[in-house]
Parts: sequence; structure tokens; C-alpha cells
Amino acid sequence: MRRHHRDTPHARVRPSALRTALLCAIWAPLGLTPAFAQEADRGQEPADGNVTELDSVVVSGIRGSIQSSIDHKREASVISDAISSEDIGDLPALSIGEAIETITGASTHREKGGASEISIRGLGPFLGSATFNGREASNGSGDRSVNFNQFPSELINTVAIYKTQRADFIEGGVSGIINMETVKPLDFGKRRIQLEGRAIWADYDDRLDDSAGVGWRGTASYLDQFDLGGAGKLGISLGLQSLESTNPEELFSSSSTWNACDGAQVVPNNANCRQVTSAEVHEGTPFYLIPGSRTYRQFIERDERDAQFAVLQWKPNETLDISLDYQGSRRTYTEQRSDLNFSETMRGVNNRIVDENGVLRYYTGFSTIESTPTYRIRDEKYDGGGLKVEWRPNEAWLLSTDLSYSKTRRSEMDRQVRMRSNGKDIYGVAVPGTDGQRVGYTFDYTRGDIPAIIVDPAFDLDRHENFSAAARARRDETIRENEIRAFRFDGSYFPESGFLTAVKSGVRLSELTYKDIDDRVEINVTDTAAIREANLACRREFPQRDFLSNASGNSITSWAQFDPLCLFEAITGVEDTGLNADTRSIGNRDVTEKTHAAYLMGEFSTEMFGLPVSGNFGVRYVDTAVRSVGLTGALEVVDNPDGTIRLEQTGEFDTLVIESDSKVFLPSVNAAFELRDDLVFRVGLYRAMSRPDPSALGAGRTFVLESGTAFDSVAEAIRSITANGNPRTKPLLSWNADLSLEWYANEDSMLGAAVYYKQFNGGFIPVVLDESFVIDGQDVVVPVVQDATTNEKSDLTGFELTAAHRFSWLPKPLDGLGFKLSYNYADSNFRTHDLRLGDQLDPETGEVTPGIIPPAGIFGLSQQVASGSLYYEIGPLELQAIYKYRTEYYQKFVGGPSQNRYIRDTGVLDFRATYRVNRNLSFSFEGSNLNDEPRYHDMPVRGSLREYNTYGPRYYLGVRYRF
Repeated sequence: MRRHHRDTPHARVRPSALRTALLCAIWAPLGLTPAFAQEADRGQEPADGNVTELDSVVVSGIRGSIQSSIDHKREASVISDAISSEDIGDLPALSIGEAIETITGASTHREKGGASEISIRGLGPFLGSATFNGREASNGSGDRSVNFNQFPSELINTVAIYKTQRADFIEGGVSGIINMETVKPLDFGKRRIQLEGRAIWADYDDRLDDSAGVGWRGTASYLDQFDLGGAGKLGISLGLQSLESTNPEELFSSSSTWNACDGAQVVPNNANCRQVTSAEVHEGTPFYLIPGSRTYRQFIERDERDAQFAVLQWKPNETLDISLDYQGSRRTYTEQRSDLNFSETMRGVNNRIVDENGVLRYYTGFSTIESTPTYRIRDEKYDGGGLKVEWRPNEAWLLSTDLSYSKTRRSEMDRQVRMRSNGKDIYGVAVPGTDGQRVGYTFDYTRGDIPAIIVDPAFDLDRHENFSAAARARRDETIRENEIRAFRFDGSYFPESGFLTAVKSGVRLSELTYKDIDDRVEINVTDTAAIREANLACRREFPQRDFLSNASGNSITSWAQFDPLCLFEAITGVEDTGLNADTRSIGNRDVTEKTHAAYLMGEFSTEMFGLPVSGNFGVRYVDTAVRSVGLTGALEVVDNPDGTIRLEQTGEFDTLVIESDSKVFLPSVNAAFELRDDLVFRVGLYRAMSRPDPSALGAGRTFVLESGTAFDSVAEAIRSITANGNPRTKPLLSWNADLSLEWYANEDSMLGAAVYYKQFNGGFIPVVLDESFVIDGQDVVVPVVQDATTNEKSDLTGFELTAAHRFSWLPKPLDGLGFKLSYNYADSNFRTHDLRLGDQLDPETGEVTPGIIPPAGIFGLSQQVASGSLYYEIGPLELQAIYKYRTEYYQKFVGGPSQNRYIRDTGVLDFRATYRVNRNLSFSFEGSNLNDEPRYHDMPVRGSLREYNTYGPRYYLGVRYRF
């Protein structure tokens, strides 16, 4: 089916005697001079005057990567797209996530300036799955996506997205499967030692008074093969990478809990606005949407990462192939945050301008103002790998086993101190512009990118003395452990003739465990002398210039800051309090998921309708059992100094165990019709499933404890209790159909079009379950809200286009121009209701209480996703510009049910240039986010800004040397 085209080689330029001498001088100490001598000899005419013409050339760089991707797409047995390179380190992207963004239909959610979660065809990571060398990989986020930052892009050859399913694929991808592959040393077939270094510059780092300067990333890899004689062949691959960089960011944000308040109420300055119920709104009560707090945040962050890869491949004979591989990474980042919090934004909300969707455009209010420094350190360690054995006793049989392990442990610890505004400063002098602890302000979101919050001018935000009340030190630590153990056995039988070319069957057993601990140590200080001493000892100047200068409408550019570690020690008396002696909490999760899967699949090659056709059909059976252990405990009411209350755990617990099970059959059929030698028509029909995230299967309960969530009554406080998961949530299932037409004009050119349809078995709706809590010694029935999957069917339809071409037919030097374009459009009636303000289901009666805001769509769905790459090669120089765009999408919070959050349209421009001095040495310059695209979050409806985040461009200058 495949015809291989070869380029006609150009005549080799004869190296000068000086160049040859220099090369020999460089390589002589390594004992490798003969190799260069042979290379030099190949560049000269033989003594007999006959010139030996090479029958092919190796195409590398951007063009080689695109050719490999086209080959991969054509040879795949399912509808797929890939980015691939024949050589290590040649993926045309700064990271794996950014490489995936250039694949048709793929888009990413960007965090800290880099690509993180991947959406396939506009469907979020919950509806896709990701594997590494065909295996599930753990992560520290609590979801099922792969942390692409932990895998160095320089050590990965192929990233493929399989958009239709096959019975032997690991289940879990409604939208598709992302698989990353590292090179196998024996298959690579040649020795390679490669060193690569990159200098990293973050543009916003220049705004900091104490800038980190230039960061770096270094990678070393070694591949080799050894002939062991009678013991067969041995291949080895080793890779190391280290990174140190900085990720400066600027942020305007709001709390993640939004409420609907009575639009007819005149709110007292010392009270929160009255929250309204859905029934009241439907009876005509006007409402507006408001969070509990708003925050300005300035970051100083340092990032360090070390990664190691190793593969040992042994073929003792022609029938046996044994591979042992290991991947490990250790990432540590430290972050100094300085927050300016308006912690009571629901108080005194008057003079309101509200649009038709309940979005506040303008109001006046009263709030305490807090300067809250935080020192955060996150330590994440990943270990993964496996042992794979393939045995082919004869031409008819292939048997393989794969034993794999993957574990991620993430610890994230914050030391945070709050310094709050007060009617008197640290010296007891009255502070102008205050009413008790509160300050009047105006909120105006009618004139810019972000709201203008204008504080009473009598109150000086930059005066440290004004922050003199209610000092509070918190040590928060979250420890997450995700571990996956798996074993699979596959057997394949290859008939000598007939319709079937292979019959495959196999089983897979896996156990996933997910545990997290959320621990808090809190110390409150009211002694004025102690607060004054800490305030004086730990002040610092605002550490940057031009804060949020890119955001029109911004009104606050600095405030009084304090050193977080100094202030923490001044308040607590110790550098670090450590964990509580008892880390039990009703918010902790302990989830075990066991999966038993089996499949039977046939591969075929025949003729239908006079056309060659090949493909596969089969069925996969999946049995998933979940066991979730949680804690229930009593609560007590604690009085705050300002007259409000909060709920705290008493430390007395009972164990709660919830178990659930699901059994699913997943049939699939894939067929590829060869209409012509260069034209392929593909069909894919299959059923797919996506499991809930491990963190969404917790049996714990969450209390809203962030700034601004003090309560006026117990009745108001218990509204903040939500489930952090639902172990009974069933996998989301879908029936799917895909059609694809692909034209392969030549090795550099292809044009593809696909249409697809998905029917989901339901959507997500909050379920209200009454649970009993002991509060201040009395049993209180609390309506706890948790997410559940509905039986309501929904659909998704879409199409995608892919094109790649090199203008080799143009006259020189324009023949080096080429492009790759992709576009995806999808539309769905899938509905995800807001946790607090959307429709809610009573599971006992089946009655649905209508919400007051519209539902979101399906997680991660951008109606349009596009990427375009324009490249130019002229001699040793390669230039490439890449633009990636996606329209608005709904973005879940990881870790359980949450309110609806929308990310607005984003478009990011990247650029890279590579200059290859010779076959060994090359230099590169790369830039990401050159258009300095900010990120806007709306919540819980479109147009209601929750967060504005900006991080600026980043630049990379690299050098690579190959031995």
C-alpha cells in the first residue's frame, strides 16, 4: 500500500584540508578520528575517478519531522495524527505539551506559560487518556492526564493521538488516546552521544528588582548497540536532563466560590449580602453574582527539575526481545507570593450596576484588606517503568507480557501570614479611611480588561503600619500519592492465508491507588505588641515595576509587602511548625481502583468493492471496582473576633467506606480503503469510556475555608459543606463514528478531512444528599452537593481538516518554504450544571430543582481549534513560526466538584530558528508566547471575570552537539 519516494541527493561539498584537520584534532582525544576520516573520504572522489552516488539522503529537522508524521498517519491502523522525528531531539517544540498543540484537533490549557492539560477535538483531559510507551502514567494533580512537563521533549521521538479506538488499546479515551514513545536503542541502530544546552529568559523577569536572570536547561543522551556474540544483541539508551528557570506571573483573581445575592436588598456596611435560592429567583427576585474575595497577586518563582531515562533492550536471539525501561523525575519549585486581598467582598454591596446575566459591573462596598505573603514549595517525584518481553517462537505466533509501575508523590507546602487592615495602626494611631477594620472601595468593571478597585484615598495601601490587626499564620500542606501497578499479557496468531491477517487476544490487570492529605496548622495572634514587632521586622519594598501594566483598567500597582518566612517565624516562633500530630481530616481521600480487562481482536486485509481494504475489529471487556475510604467527624462553632463564626473539626472521626463497580463492553471496528495508491478512506466505529478522575472518587467532605468565608450563622455555614467526590460516579460512555479521507501527494504533502459523531450516555448534574453532621454536640442534617452522571443522552458532532505541503516546485530559494495547517470544529449539547447555582437533582424523588444560571458544555470543549505552522529551510538555516488558537472552553477544577469556569479565546504565537553548522553542531533560538497573550477566566457565567493571568514571552537560546 505504501510507496516510498526518495529525494535525489545533492552533490556533497568537499571539505577543505583545514576543516578536516580541525575535526580530527577535536575527535582525536576521544579515539574517534577514524570515523571522521571515513566521513571525509566519502566526500572525496575515489582514486579511480568514479563517483559513488548515494541512493538516498536522510531528511532531518522540521521537514523530516513532518515527513515522519505523514508516514505515521498513513501507516496507522486507526484514524490518528502524530508528530514524529526520525532522530532524537528533533521534535519541533519546546515541550511535549507544545508539540501536541500542533497536532490536528489538539489544544492545551496553559499554566505558568507552558502547555499542560491536553484536549483532543475540544474535549478535556477527563475524556481522553494519555499513555507513555503504551502504559498508564501517574501524576500529582489528581486527574488521569499525564504531566507532560516531567518528560523531556529531547528524549521522545513520537507523540501520537489515536482518535478512534482499537480493542487492544487501554480503555479510557472517549476523545482519543495520546501516546508518547521513546526510542528503542536496537531499532535506532546507531551510536549517538548528544549534548544540548539552552539558556532561558523570561521577559517578565526583567520587571523584578531582584531578577533571577538567565535560566538553563541541559540534556545529555547516549544510545548504543553491542554485539554479544552467542548472547545476542544489547542496546542501551540513557538520558539526563536538568533545568533551572523562573516563571514570573501577575494575577488578578477572585475566590472559587460564587454566590447569588438579592438584587433588591440594601446591604448594611457590616453585613454580607443576603443569598437567594433558585425558587426565589424564579419567582421574580433579582440577583447578582459575587465571590467571597478578590485578590491581586505578585509572584516570584524558581523552578528546578531533574529527569532520567534509561532503556535496556536485549535480543538474545531472533525470537526473543526483552526491554527494561525506567523514567524518573524530580521537580521542585519555590514561590514567593504576595497577595493583596479584599477578603469580604459580599459586605456593603450597594450602588450596583448589574447586567442581564447577573454580572456585577459596578458597585461600592466595604471590606477588610489584607497583605498576605506566602512562601510555597512544591516537591514532585515521579518514578515509572516496566519490563516487556516479546517471544516469537515461529512465524505464526507472537506472545508478549508487560509488567509496569508508575508512582507520583507531590508535596505542596505553604507558609502564609495574614496582616489585616485596622482602625488603628501598629502604634495605636487612628488610620484614615477605615470603619473598624474595613475600608470603603469602588468596584468598576466597565472600562478595561480587569476591574478597577479604587480604595478610599484616605487609606494608604503602601503604608505598612496600616496592617495591624488579626495576624494569622497558616501552614498548609497537601500530600498526594498516585500509584499504578499493571500487568498485561497479549497473544497474536498470524494465519498463513485468508481474510484474517492476525488474531489477537489479551488480558490486563491494574490497580490504581490515590491518597491525599490536606493538613493545616493555624495560629492566630491578637496581641498588639507582637503584631507591631513582626510588622517592623519583616517589611520589604514592593519588588517589581509595572505590575499588571498590560491590563487596561488596572488601578492597583503596589501595596505594603512583608517577607513571608520572616513573618511566619515572627508569629509562630519557629521556622516551620511541621505537620499536625494527627493529620486525619474529613477532606482526605483514599481511593483504590482495580481494573480487569480482556479483549479479542482480528486484523484483516482483503478486497471490498474492488478496493484493497485493511483494518481490525474486536471487543474489549472492562470491569472496574472502586473502593473509597473517608472520614466523618464532628464540628464545632468557633467565634471570630469580628462577630462572625467558622466551623472547625473536633478531631473525633468515624470511618466511611463506599464501594462501587461497573462492567462495560467496548466493541470497535476500523477499516482503511485504498481508493488509489495515494488516497485512503478510513472508517471507525466504536464504543468508548472515560472514568472519573481519582480525586473525584473521594468520600471526603470539603469546607470552604478561604478568605472571605466567615459566616453569620450556622445555617449559612453549613451551605459551604460540599463533597470532594462521589465514589459512585459511573464512567462516561459514548458511541462513536468517524470517517476520514486522506490524500498523500508526496512525502512532504498530505491533505486530510474527517467528520465524527459521539453520543454520550449522559451529562453531569449536582445531586443533593442529606447527611448528618454533629455540630456543637447536636445532630444537624446538611444537604451535601456532589456531582453525578445523568442518564440524559447528548451528542457531539465535528469535523477536522489537515494540510501539509512543501513548495519544492518553486524556484530556489523559495523551494524551502512549507506549511502545516489544522482546523477542528465541534459542537455539542452536553450539559454540566454549576455545583451551587445550577440545576440540582434529588436522587430519591428524581425531582430537578431548576438553577439560576445556564449550564456549561462538556469539559474542555472549544468549538474551534486551529494551528498553523509556516517553515522555511535554506541551506543550514531553518525558520518556523507556529500559531495556536482555540475558542472559549469550560475548564474544571481538578479535585472534585466545582463551580463552572470558562477560559476565553486564546491565541499564542511561537517561533524557532535553527542553524546547523554541520552534521554535529547546531544552534537554535526559540520564543514562546511572543504576542504576550493573557488568560481570562470567567465564573460562573461568561463575562463575569474571575481571573486575569499574564506571564509574558519566554526566549530560549540553545546549542546541540552530536558525537
